[in-house]
Amino acid sequence: MLNVDTIKNGLVIDHIRAGLGPAIFSWLGLDRVSYSAALIMNVASPTMGKKDIIKVDNIINMDYSVLGFIDPNITVNVVKDEVIVRKIRLSLPDRVENVIKCKNPRCITSTEPNVPHVFRLVSRESAQYRCEYCDELHHAGIGSF
Repeated sequence: MLNVDTIKNGLVIDHIRAGLGPAIFSWLGLDRVSYSAALIMNVASPTMGKKDIIKVDNIINMDYSVLGFIDPNITVNVVKDEVIVRKIRLSLPDRVENVIKCKNPRCITSTEPNVPHVFRLVSRESAQYRCEYCDELHHAGIGSF
């Protein structure tokens, strides 16, 4: 039986689609921190079949919209004194900035280094985003990075 200590004060990132946990763990920089952080993969889930979970024994600042962009089904539980005090349910953000890069070589973001990469959600059903400058389409998810 796997035993991972309870979080005293920190975050539990739950309902991560199985297999995405390592990329999110790395993207958050948790592989380089001095406090405890655990990545638990392929946990049995009655609703998802299998899921990944990340436990962080520290309150860290993060852009929750980016997590929603990666996987809109993720929930973030804020833990204080070993009790969940807040549950954040994520969704696809309406706008993301400097999360993904436009792949269109003629886009102004490809030629001007100080122009932010801005994408707006155009279809929640297909998780599709459009570049604000050139209209290039991109799909949300970890593969977009």
